Amino acid sequence: MKLLFVGDIVGKSGSDFFAENIFKIKKAKDIDITVVNGENSAQGNGITKQSAEFLLSNGADVITTGNHSFKRRESVSIYEESDIILRPSNYPEGVIGKGVTTLDMGRYSIAVINLMGVVYMEPIGNPFDEADRLLKDISCPNIFVDFHAEATAEKKCMGQYLAGRVTAVFGTHTHVQTADETIINGHTAYISDVGMTGAENSVLGVKNELAVEKMRLHYPVRFEESEEPCFLNGVVVEFDEKSGKAKSIERIILRQGDDIGA
Repeated sequence: MKLLFVGDIVGKSGSDFFAENIFKIKKAKDIDITVVNGENSAQGNGITKQSAEFLLSNGADVITTGNHSFKRRESVSIYEESDIILRPSNYPEGVIGKGVTTLDMGRYSIAVINLMGVVYMEPIGNPFDEADRLLKDISCPNIFVDFHAEATAEKKCMGQYLAGRVTAVFGTHTHVQTADETIINGHTAYISDVGMTGAENSVLGVKNELAVEKMRLHYPVRFEESEEPCFLNGVVVEFDEKSGKAKSIERIILRQGDDIGA
């Protein structure tokens, strides 16, 4: 079986580019399940019911999020109403929503876990302890983790910590695809960051001049989505659905007009 994970989708342009290309990727790569990080999918940051429904109606099976889960006030209802739109599970008890979901695929099931790091991030619950807690209640062997974190070291540690216990650990949040994809201990697929889907000639999806002004002058700047051509970053993990072991992990970078191939 094959699972496609698509890196942080940024704004309307990133969402549109995902919708335009996802089905040819699924066909070329023989994809069975598609998971996307959609925490920046709304115009102007965050996620809304409209942006989430757009991704789900255009090929996503599960949406994960991160530190922008509740950036928009209207996003609260999303997590109340859906079992396949996740927020990090290590938010404090009482926060609306859930951080894990299990999909029944007929002859097998897969679980998707959403966790958030704490290094250079919000001081929420320990993601390692939360992973242990969640794994106690998951009965299927096919487990995929979106670890939304800033620090590469924290992501690497999570990959090693969960090695042999989950099928894959996908780092998200930094929007820059890393080249360290691997299979840890012959079982767990890992990459430090899947990357982003949005304007390629940008600073993490933001217009270059605005991001540079903020970084250089430290003035308050209202970010705007870049209007440059988009690309899509993702990874495909082939796995054995009986054992939950990853067989391979392949990075994808797709630009407008590219032939995705097989």
